[in-house]
Amino acid sequence: MRKKLFEIIEVSKGDNLLSSIYDCFMMICILASIIPLAFKTMNTAFIIIDGITVSIFILDYMLRLITADLKMNRGWKSFFIYPFTFMALIDLFSILPSITIIGSGWKILKLFRMLRTLKVLKVFKAARYSKSIQMFLNVFRKQKDALVTIIGVAVVYVLISALIIFNVEPQTFNNFFDAVYWATVSLTTMGYGDIYPISVSGRVVTMISSFVGIAIVAMPAGIITAGFMEEISANKQDKIEEYKGRKKE
Repeated sequence: MRKKLFEIIEVSKGDNLLSSIYDCFMMICILASIIPLAFKTMNTAFIIIDGITVSIFILDYMLRLITADLKMNRGWKSFFIYPFTFMALIDLFSILPSITIIGSGWKILKLFRMLRTLKVLKVFKAARYSKSIQMFLNVFRKQKDALVTIIGVAVVYVLISALIIFNVEPQTFNNFFDAVYWATVSLTTMGYGDIYPISVSGRVVTMISSFVGIAIVAMPAGIITAGFMEEISANKQDKIEEYKGRKKE
């Protein structure tokens, strides 16, 4: 029974109809649950939607907890390790803000109720039910070394640029954080225009920063694109091998 539940709640591999239906159902629930977050006020319909979806999420969390050993393959230890995994924490913290108990005018976990922003974490639950997002995450896992290196280069570049501009034009930047903010905006070539140098030397530094920023920002885009192409090719090859296997049978 638990094995059957585990096969249903895990991401469908295409040959399990119940699992595919479950994935679609959960994606619909996730989308429905984040609709109220687009509005400043809560009405009766939103409260009902929140109550229904959070109940479904709690049930999903419990099902994943009782089948944790089948997923992690670590015996009884899995039941203690699973609640501290990344996706389990996402599930938990997206549920907590909606948990309320009516009685004597008090609400349990009122602090989490106030921290409405935590409900946005429900969006990340979609990563569990979407094959496209799973493929996206696989690309990041395989290319993590190159991406981490580029992020490190970007951080160092931002700090160096901030130090240079902070000393070249101290009258424009009140503190080092303002300089770091300017360097980040320049690196990404966003150009908000709220903080900008006015001296010739400061503008020269900005021009150089923008040109280098284009190169740094372009590198991860190329790496991710190449990773996607490799992942798509690998998926196609797996489907071909699976088809050949079925044909032999």
